[in-house]
Amino acid sequence: MLNLLTALAIGLMFALGIYQLLRRNIIRSAIGLIILSNAINMFLLTTGAYDGIAAAYYGYTAQISDPLPQALVLTAIVISAGGFAFALSLLYVIGYRYKTSDSDEIKGLRN
Repeated sequence: MLNLLTALAIGLMFALGIYQLLRRNIIRSAIGLIILSNAINMFLLTTGAYDGIAAAYYGYTAQISDPLPQALVLTAIVISAGGFAFALSLLYVIGYRYKTSDSDEIKGLRN
């Protein structure tokens, strides 16, 4: 039951992220990008995780959990945070220059 609930939550986050990315407002598109990256991180973490008896750093007396998916997701979180900060700075410059956040009203994007 928990696997079904997790799969539904990840699918809903994917759908919401894609929906927000396709909006005309570029701020909502940036929020959709963050939702989509969080859905990808959750997907990677749930597909790579399995139930070990001990933590990865605990010792070798029991079956340990695999630390690789956790390390990959942590790296993906840091990279997506940097990318989102860059996207927000670009959105700030676009909003300051064109005084709008609607992608149809920005003249330089139509070419």
